[in-house]
Amino acid sequence: MTATPNVEAPDPDSARNRSDAPAPWSPPARRWPAIVLMGLGAGFLAGLFGVGGGLVIVPALMAFAGMDQRHAAATSLVAIVPTSIVGAVSYGVQGQVSLVAAVFLIIGSLTGAQIGVRLLRTLPARILPWIFVAFAVFVIVSQQLMVPVRDAGLSLTPASGAALVGVGLVAGILSGLVGVGGGAVIVPGTQLAVGIGDLLARGTSLVVMLPTALSGTVTNLRHGVADVRVGLVVGVASAAASPLGSVVAGLVSPRTGSILFSLFLVYVIISTLLRSRHSSPHKGQPK
Repeated sequence: MTATPNVEAPDPDSARNRSDAPAPWSPPARRWPAIVLMGLGAGFLAGLFGVGGGLVIVPALMAFAGMDQRHAAATSLVAIVPTSIVGAVSYGVQGQVSLVAAVFLIIGSLTGAQIGVRLLRTLPARILPWIFVAFAVFVIVSQQLMVPVRDAGLSLTPASGAALVGVGLVAGILSGLVGVGGGAVIVPGTQLAVGIGDLLARGTSLVVMLPTALSGTVTNLRHGVADVRVGLVVGVASAAASPLGSVVAGLVSPRTGSILFSLFLVYVIISTLLRSRHSSPHKGQPK
């Protein structure tokens, strides 16, 4: 008499988690030089504008690593971690970091990051590029509304503290949702909301990005939507170039820096829309 083998019933939660994770995949060897160059460019822009580099990393990962928007956004958060550390140190040695403002911004951004990554897992992939575009347009408009200044410190009041928490909340949501560190919200947001100088806003935003990116990355890794190896390669290259960007930022006038950043965002919008029309998710990745 043949014994009937014990067969455990499949765990529906485990099956669902496996279906959410991407299939094991790595970019072809010929694409790695382009990925490293992408990290260097993102790091220079991170130091120059006080952003995490996600505005470069997300569309570039879609183009050079064959990722869809969802996986590119999650992987970019991995890269933002080392970038923000080096960038914050570069501004900190120049005295262009406000730890008080950073605390208020972090309170909002940590909460916002968790909201963002939850939305990332639930929203249809086809609408993510449009959220990215809407975010970039918002930044362009905000840059044109403000008159940037170089030397202006933080005057902390209950109203300014609440405004900083609000700016951090919006930045955190977009960090988890579209894969940017939130700096492109924090830099213009802090200048508009509390009137601090452009270099102080950039240095402070890089400090805020670290816990925000770490929080979002841990959640994304738990759900298997981030490529750690690609993220670390991009992050190390980005961190190497970030100090040069911070040096150049001090040599460029606030208005010139604002115009250059807006022009850069116009390019990002156009390239993102073109890619979203012609690209499809890589085999093994969820649509």
